[in-house]
Amino acid sequence: MNALVALCHFCELHGPRTLFCTEALHPPSPSPSQAGAAVPGDRDRDGDREGEGLTMRANSSASQRGEMCEGCRSLPASHPGFVSIDDETGIRFLSHQHPRQSQLFSVVRQACVRSLSCEVCPGREGPIFFGDEQHGFVFSHTFFIKDSLARGFQRWYSIVMVAMDRIYLINSWPFLLRHLRLTIQSLQSTALKVFDNEQGVCPQRAVRMNSVFSPAVYPHQRSGSAARSLTSLTQHPNLWASLHSSFSWLLKACGSRLTEKLLEGAPTEDTLVLKERQTEQEEEISCWEGGEGVTSRLQLNQLERELGSDLPCDKGQGMEFPGPHFRSLRHLRLVLGAPEFRQLVWHVLMGNQVIWRGADPGLIQSAFTVLKALLPVGCVRLIPYSAQYEEAYRCNFLGLSPDVTIPAHVSSSEFSVLVDVANTEKSCQYSAVSEDDIASMYQFINSSANVQPTDKGPTLLNKLEVALSNENLSVEVVSHCLLCLKEEWMNKVKVLFKFSKVDGRGREDTQKVLAVLGATGPGEDDNVRLLKFWMTGLSKTYKSHLMTAVRGVERSPSQ
Repeated sequence: MNALVALCHFCELHGPRTLFCTEALHPPSPSPSQAGAAVPGDRDRDGDREGEGLTMRANSSASQRGEMCEGCRSLPASHPGFVSIDDETGIRFLSHQHPRQSQLFSVVRQACVRSLSCEVCPGREGPIFFGDEQHGFVFSHTFFIKDSLARGFQRWYSIVMVAMDRIYLINSWPFLLRHLRLTIQSLQSTALKVFDNEQGVCPQRAVRMNSVFSPAVYPHQRSGSAARSLTSLTQHPNLWASLHSSFSWLLKACGSRLTEKLLEGAPTEDTLVLKERQTEQEEEISCWEGGEGVTSRLQLNQLERELGSDLPCDKGQGMEFPGPHFRSLRHLRLVLGAPEFRQLVWHVLMGNQVIWRGADPGLIQSAFTVLKALLPVGCVRLIPYSAQYEEAYRCNFLGLSPDVTIPAHVSSSEFSVLVDVANTEKSCQYSAVSEDDIASMYQFINSSANVQPTDKGPTLLNKLEVALSNENLSVEVVSHCLLCLKEEWMNKVKVLFKFSKVDGRGREDTQKVLAVLGATGPGEDDNVRLLKFWMTGLSKTYKSHLMTAVRGVERSPSQ
């Protein structure tokens, strides 16, 4: 990541000062003309010597601007600094008191001054964002460190991250806030222990109340203790090496967490919904972590699991289930049988609650991974495995342990289907079973109060059945067929939403649009029901875009 992290301090004698700085140096791109110009090792050593020279010049320029007291200094001028090298990318992370490049000194200096003077959040402790295109953008987090000899018994510090990419820095806000708070809390807790020990030996509050002094000689009356280094405040012998490790990891992790992807055409609805859910999840976790001692780590982990269960994996890749599991829709159809599979898929496409009850969570989760590929991401509400029944408004995919009793109103409802997974005698004889033996290991019993025949079904289901029954088509080809079918029907959903919900057209006009979309004829009721259910999976971004466009059209004639 092309950014720089710095620790800043407000000195009582010299004002805002930069204490420690970590920057990332990317390896130069090799060019054909320079292929044999120099030995790589020699070039790296020359770069290191040049970097040290720039650091020394930056330090000397800082020294010329004013004396540096103990509180303003982290590493002595003769200290070579800290260097870490990322073996994967070749990026070097350098840490010293001031930036390696002299042109960055003024940028970091300005960020330091602003973070400890005018650009602060209410209460003077917490995160804030500021900056411009010329001097870069800054994410700053100010905080206090306890000091028994300081004014007000505390000193003011800030950690700033400076970058030229405003969008990237803003998108990294939750990540930076979460990890910088860990570093700050570690510094504060260590300094608090030292503060308590010093106060126990010699309470400074009583000493100051019984002393007579003037503001002019106040620092000298404290035996020259107006300037204390962060090392002495924390009694941490390897403080700067530890901060170098933390800042280096932060730059590396922040640069790798967001990656650019080449998209062909506009993003799909699934992509938009996934992005919205990820943003909501990060904001929710950030708000919980920001609570004042209310949320424990266990609660945060539980929240992440609940939010993460709604995020489907990409086509089931990367999911590893122990024991027997379903590999694809074709495999599920082979195990259940064509009639039972068709009835189950019909309930999935109609938005009914699909309940699987059994003693093998891995098998049930693999079934859900296969089945949820039939729906848009926005229509999937999944609880993989639970010890109690959950209502349909919370999930349309629900896994239950075998001892859970289904409520009577659910069993008698035509808007749900139950698949009971029972172990056979063969499953007790073998501990390790291959995937192809699922049909002999388990017995699957479908039950539903819906008596409506599913032989007609929606058009999408009929086309999917044709693709699955064609053995000449591989599993990958069938997956692409399903993807094309989903995109085709999502486009129909968008047209219907715009026509009926946004424009507010009547029933007759809507019927004409359904005929144009090819949703009438055999299975018309199922097609309309599928379109209405899938309409709930449209992204907020798309709906907001449509409403904004409609308002703009309504205002334009009057203008």
